[in-house]
Amino acid sequence: MTSSLEVTLTGRHVVLTPLSLDDVEGLLLAANEDRSTYAFTRVPRTRVEMTEAITALLGERDRLEGVPFVTRRRASGEVVGMTRFLTLRWWFERAYPDAAEIGGTFLAGSAQRTPINTEAKLLMLTHSFDVWGVQRLDLKTDERNVRSRRAIERLGASFDGVLRNWQPSMAENEGGRVRSSAMYSIVPDQWPAIRDQLRQRLV
Repeated sequence: MTSSLEVTLTGRHVVLTPLSLDDVEGLLLAANEDRSTYAFTRVPRTRVEMTEAITALLGERDRLEGVPFVTRRRASGEVVGMTRFLTLRWWFERAYPDAAEIGGTFLAGSAQRTPINTEAKLLMLTHSFDVWGVQRLDLKTDERNVRSRRAIERLGASFDGVLRNWQPSMAENEGGRVRSSAMYSIVPDQWPAIRDQLRQRLV
């Protein structure tokens, strides 16, 4: 089954393609290239874990709860990570969500601090605001994850506050613990300036 929201998003540096079980091997290579930056993110290590994670995300897709992507270098087609739209919310009778979140993102070490993440975010933001017409786009991370928070702030998202004890911790070796999440958002009035800033960073 495929979701009516599935789409391929293509930029100069990156292509976001719909997630598939065919991507297990590529995602495993990307996930295990360098795990040093995954302290607050749950990134599957093994084939079994990756297969289970992808199967769960495809279930969210089929329930119209999320839109998962594989992140690829455009030049080579190499898989370098994963990202998705999640927490889709419909407030009115429309074909597209009225609000969504970007998250569930990881990148191979070699793809970090390259134009790939910036362009992937630009593609997803453009799709959510210019195609879906969302009224709010969320980004959130573990309150302790300073690296992720700075990256979100560089996008131009507004800090909405800390949601205390918001969800289970995604950090390794913290099973059974809860985390507080730092919540950020972008709304339509902010989008043109953020779009221009991201485009400038990619020049």
